[in-house]
Amino acid sequence: MVSRCAGSLTALALMAGAAAADCRLALVLALDVSASVDSSDYALQRDGLAQALNHPTIRAAILDGAPGDVVLHVFEWSGRYQQTTVVDWTVLDTPAAMDEIVARIGGWKRSYKEFPTALGYALGHAAGVLETGPRCARQVVDVSGDGINNEGFMPVSAYMHFPFDGVTVNGLVVQGKQAEVVDFYRREVLRGPGAFLETADGFEDFESAMIRKLFREINGMVVGSSGGAAWSPG
Repeated sequence: MVSRCAGSLTALALMAGAAAADCRLALVLALDVSASVDSSDYALQRDGLAQALNHPTIRAAILDGAPGDVVLHVFEWSGRYQQTTVVDWTVLDTPAAMDEIVARIGGWKRSYKEFPTALGYALGHAAGVLETGPRCARQVVDVSGDGINNEGFMPVSAYMHFPFDGVTVNGLVVQGKQAEVVDFYRREVLRGPGAFLETADGFEDFESAMIRKLFREINGMVVGSSGGAAWSPG
């Protein structure tokens, strides 16, 4: 099950041996592309992530922040075996690297659109992704979604059977589709040191919510686990 859920992953050999001192954060962004996310929602999510990563404050936090690199992996998820890499492990150490990632995400074509919400499988896949990445001072999984698990095993099973020791799992909930999704993420998804929940008021608010979330994650800010904005973009 681990190999099927993790899928086919490409490890970067040099990065896999990187010391924690050289890498301050390994960040996995997991984007919901299940059937509840329509085409306009998807465009707002994809473009919102690209614009959030390109925001001057986020670029500065990545490129000019604490010592050590930030490395990024982005994948889309929906059903049990529907996980697709958008950006494989990439070191965000230069403006050119940031520009390339922003362009890749902004130009990405949706991988799936007709499958249910298998959040446990998405988390299992994220754990496999982390296993292929560098050994950084912090490992964070950032899961975005607008609904609760409705296929396959639950997040608790992923946490029991996949390697999540020392990993922080944060959530970004898009409100408006399911009233119970915020409570579900708080109860079932958040995990690890300093885990927190950010919320977006519909997909129109995704970019602003992602900026707030990235700012906290990149800077290692611990402001409580219930969510809320630690910083608001101008």
